[in-house]
Amino acid sequence: MSFDLVFFGGTGDLTWRKLMPALFQAFRHGKLPPGGRILAVARDERSDADYRQFIRERFPEVESAKRPSDDEFARFAELLHYRRMDLSRPEHYAGLKQWIDERGADTAVLYLATSPYLFPVICAQLGAAGLNGPTVRVVLEKPLGHDLASAQEINRVVRAAFAEQQAFRIDHYLGKPAVQNLMALRFGNALFEPLWRRESIANIQITLAEGLGVGTRGDYYNTTGALRDMVQNHALQLLTMIAMEPPSTNDADAIRDEKLKVLRSLKPFTPDSVARDVVRGQYKAGTVAGEAVRGYQDEVKVPAGSHCETFVALRTEVQNWRWAGVPFYLRTGKRLAGRHAQIVVNFREVPHPIFPGSARANKLVIKLQPEDGLELHLLAAKGSAQGELLAPVSLDLDFDKAFASERVGAYERLLMDAIAGRLNLFVRSDEQEQAWRWVEPVLKAWESDPNGPRPYAAGTWGPPASSAMVARDGCTWDEEQ
Repeated sequence: MSFDLVFFGGTGDLTWRKLMPALFQAFRHGKLPPGGRILAVARDERSDADYRQFIRERFPEVESAKRPSDDEFARFAELLHYRRMDLSRPEHYAGLKQWIDERGADTAVLYLATSPYLFPVICAQLGAAGLNGPTVRVVLEKPLGHDLASAQEINRVVRAAFAEQQAFRIDHYLGKPAVQNLMALRFGNALFEPLWRRESIANIQITLAEGLGVGTRGDYYNTTGALRDMVQNHALQLLTMIAMEPPSTNDADAIRDEKLKVLRSLKPFTPDSVARDVVRGQYKAGTVAGEAVRGYQDEVKVPAGSHCETFVALRTEVQNWRWAGVPFYLRTGKRLAGRHAQIVVNFREVPHPIFPGSARANKLVIKLQPEDGLELHLLAAKGSAQGELLAPVSLDLDFDKAFASERVGAYERLLMDAIAGRLNLFVRSDEQEQAWRWVEPVLKAWESDPNGPRPYAAGTWGPPASSAMVARDGCTWDEEQ
């Protein structure tokens, strides 16, 4: 299948840090369909050769296993092209359309790797230039809006130019192999589904933790914060995949219909429940991996006295028959004790323990990063002479080892799906808007809260209030168990 893949923002960080390395891996693995062209567009004046050199000089910043040899890059670079564009000038879009039409590829994928405030003008110009035909797809990178109103406006402009099935709203967490395996785990096996309900599950915890701070992105992060950056998209998408009902088919809309039902079933927040069930924090100076690090307000481009949250923990429920009364705990933050993303399904204790030590419950840990796999925690007899004492044991599946030759990165998978037109791992507009609708009461409550976020030392697991919140239910976060 021939394709043209166009990156708006072709010289930006996202393109050369994430997208080009992902495309090179697809090329190296033989996954990139033959007959493709990759076009970067930006404001600078460059030749194709200049752009290829620009990308080559940045590959040393990619992890060593993913760097190309000179010969590999020379072959990959033949696919790369560059075009200067002023995104506000209609004649530049007409020139782009001519470049695409001359070859007549099977599909054209237009990836908006720009600031979201440019999405409306780009989409409007694409529509006016006729770059929205049935073989064209547009990929929208997050953040998609700053609140519900701005998300709805972006979607309005996108829908004015493109049909819903042409719009690929990307959430790179959905491309992670372990996240893809959530569907296989639940709906490809008979083992867990009978237990996947309130009668067997005590609580579910989703943790997306980062050891890094905001770095040089303080100005961007200060207008975003952890709730918008991680909860509204990544964490809620994981929650929907854990809590959704079995879809009737593996069709994209069947899956996304079920995810939307979960979002609509989330217990809505009120000012009182925000105060009780949401904890926001901001990191102060501390120690991460043995190295002293500064606090958020001492980071580059962060204004003094900022109330931006770098940590959020919250409690919610899915109000339906399957999940009624089961707490879902979501937690994310920067400068925490480590880079650590996982989903923990804590099962209920046995109804009548007969063995010493059997009060400890089973749990399933779905590891997203840095490892990628599953752990099932059980109890087994120790063989002690002092009675049948039970001890915890675990079954550990490492996906990277089990499927070493078949694993692909998140962006590599999502780019290949966009070229192929597979929408299963992309977010539909009504999902996105419902997620904003759910988090908006939290944002509004914070606007009127003069206290601001709670401090926590860098290198810890966040403010103590986060532990206190789950302790009210008789629970602890997984690393505290």
